[in-house]
Amino acid sequence: MVSPFILIADDDAVVRQQMIEFFRLSGFSCLGADNAEEVSTVLASRPVDILIVNLQMENTDGLNLIESVKKQWDVDVIAMTLYPGDYTYEFVVSRGASDFITKPVRYPELLLRIRRLANERQLRREREEFVERLKILSITDDLTQLYNSRHFHGQIVVEVERVNRYHHPLSLLLLDVDLFKSINDRFGHLNGDLVLAHIGSLLKLSLRAMDSAYRYGGEEFAVILPVTTGEEAMVVAERIRLKIEKCPVTLDDGRTVPVTLSVGIAEHVPGETAAHLIRRADEALYRSKDGGRNRTTFLPALARKAAA
Repeated sequence: MVSPFILIADDDAVVRQQMIEFFRLSGFSCLGADNAEEVSTVLASRPVDILIVNLQMENTDGLNLIESVKKQWDVDVIAMTLYPGDYTYEFVVSRGASDFITKPVRYPELLLRIRRLANERQLRREREEFVERLKILSITDDLTQLYNSRHFHGQIVVEVERVNRYHHPLSLLLLDVDLFKSINDRFGHLNGDLVLAHIGSLLKLSLRAMDSAYRYGGEEFAVILPVTTGEEAMVVAERIRLKIEKCPVTLDDGRTVPVTLSVGIAEHVPGETAAHLIRRADEALYRSKDGGRNRTTFLPALARKAAA
């Protein structure tokens, strides 16, 4: 575990320097500050794990400082006082402190408290990282590393609601791998998986930061294009289609497999639901496949009819 960085806020220069020297000899990185302004300057300039605050500084209200710090920075605070009778532990903790100590400081006890806070802080970070990893796994398709279908259905509703509120354009692409069953039959399902993973990686490389790509189901993919008209989506779709066409998949045995996509495009029309937008994109995709595959179809006339 990395040693925590400690900041000591105390306007008593002797106490402050003694604590700095103690923590440095104990293997911690440490700085001092004698007022709220210096505390803010340090916190804004570098990460601080633990802040020790003297509640009775001459020009700084220690409790107000704790509350201000906790609102702005991820730091654990130990409140320190020479007058323990003026405060209760519960009151100080309610203002944002993680612990409460009295002067004169008993350094072995303080060291134990610092290490306990550091361990709790590390465990909290690990738990947050674990939860975040679980969240990512729950919305990600393992094979393609794109978002999964469940996340798509949630996100398209969010995007449609945003469009209906702010009235900017939104387009949806549905993409289907042409003759994918024959690829599986000829080269095997493991190589079919390689094809899908290959398409997933090329899709991610073809999109803007605001766009999002999904494995919609089986060999079908979806791309949500915010702030994009149907005509602009046509350009994006053709760029993706041509990239896939020009980049055959190399199998583990060195053979190459040509792959093409059929694409359908729908642009959102005012008042339209997410479900209806998906149906229109699916209809455009059907037109592409029925028209010979390896092509892109956008049906603006269908969109206008849906809006009527």
